[in-house]
Amino acid sequence: MNNSISLGEALERISELERENEKLKEELEYYRKRKASGRQKHNAKWMAIYNDFVTCYEGGMTVVEIAKRNNISERSIYRYKAYYDKSREN
Repeated sequence: MNNSISLGEALERISELERENEKLKEELEYYRKRKASGRQKHNAKWMAIYNDFVTCYEGGMTVVEIAKRNNISERSIYRYKAYYDKSREN
């Protein structure tokens, strides 16, 4: 079993691996920089809508009315309500 390779073959393989490594580094950088999808946890926009929700909810508006007012889904309003209820317990 002779596993010897020439110097030229070894250098070519090293070049291939270096190119592959560069591509993987670029892909990794893309994933590091991309914005996480989905709901963001309590950022400024979230807090603004939540504060409006509290004002409207305590003022007697319905979930549907609040959702339309803020141009968000009713499910999002129920998330705000759950957070509101939890904060009122404490």
